[in-house]
Amino acid sequence: MSEVQLSLNSVDKTYYGKKIEAAVRAVKNLSLQISKGEIVALLGSSGCGKTSTLRMIAGFEGVTGGTIQLSNHEIQQLPPAKRNVAMAFEGYSLYPPLTVRDNIAFALKAERVSRSESDAKVMEMAKFLEIEEILERYPSSISAGQQQRASLARALVRKADLYLLDEPMGQLEPQLRSVLRVRLKQYLQEHQMTTVLVTHDQTEANALADRIAVMEDGELQQFETPTQLKHRPANIYVGTFIGEPPMNTFAAEVKPVGKGFQFQLEETGELLDYQKVDFQQPLRAQLIQHKRIVLGLRPHAVKLGKGALQAQVISNQWLGDQSHIAAEFANRIIVAVSHQREEFQLDENVPFHLEAEDLHFFDAENGNAIAHGLEM
Repeated sequence: MSEVQLSLNSVDKTYYGKKIEAAVRAVKNLSLQISKGEIVALLGSSGCGKTSTLRMIAGFEGVTGGTIQLSNHEIQQLPPAKRNVAMAFEGYSLYPPLTVRDNIAFALKAERVSRSESDAKVMEMAKFLEIEEILERYPSSISAGQQQRASLARALVRKADLYLLDEPMGQLEPQLRSVLRVRLKQYLQEHQMTTVLVTHDQTEANALADRIAVMEDGELQQFETPTQLKHRPANIYVGTFIGEPPMNTFAAEVKPVGKGFQFQLEETGELLDYQKVDFQQPLRAQLIQHKRIVLGLRPHAVKLGKGALQAQVISNQWLGDQSHIAAEFANRIIVAVSHQREEFQLDENVPFHLEAEDLHFFDAENGNAIAHGLEM
């Protein structure tokens, strides 16, 4: 079993206003165990609690409840300087009177690293992040993207027990961001740097993280690998939040037929017929028990061009490497993705079909996953 480097145990964060009723519980009973050398992303929409979590780990916010352990020591009561945590801030937080070189070397100087070793480390990191040409300039004279890379360099150059990266590449142009993602992941893995990064960008989370903690309204929704989040979401929120375009969803009633099922869509009474599919126990029993469910389907799994179902095209976009087709079906919009250019016209009725093994089944009441495809 991997050694646990960082452990959050039932961590809560409440922000209090002047009136007690104005209190906001930003993080709710959050527990996470992160292994030594693991890269973890906190992913969620704005206000979900991910930045508050990062700031509590760093020590810039106090915890309202729970404990934080780093390298088997409780740190929630320690000041930031005593935690041996390196952080790259979203707002850069570079020291204006210092050059970029001195900003990056600041922590090394505090650690009494020799000048020659410090210069070598700074140059290595500057080349790594492609900022060697601005080392003698001041923060006010460089771009936001350059400031962000300088902040990242200042964090990575340190020898710390934990690295916290807050939206580390949000200001970079797409091509450079793509290149640096690959470099950064390789660097973190090679040096076994336990890392927690905050991002709202799914692409960044998928590219960098070994596991992703999906948060919403201060609560952890699921903590899993990118593949598991995509193919086995824990609930409707994760299913529809992860993936681009988002998962299609339809409320339906469950109607057992032989070994199979018909799913009657609640909007229109449209039937999805899977009579010939063998839904084995215990999945069969679970579906019968729930009666009302929500069906989820990834856009890539919508099979256009043939089938018993029909949808009316309302948009057809070619994005250079795939087509995104939106169509009206059962009083809802269903989105399909094709990896070839499709010539469907607006208002055209297009046949399609959905395979039972591509469906995700969710409880209509609480949104929790029942099954994915034909497996529990």
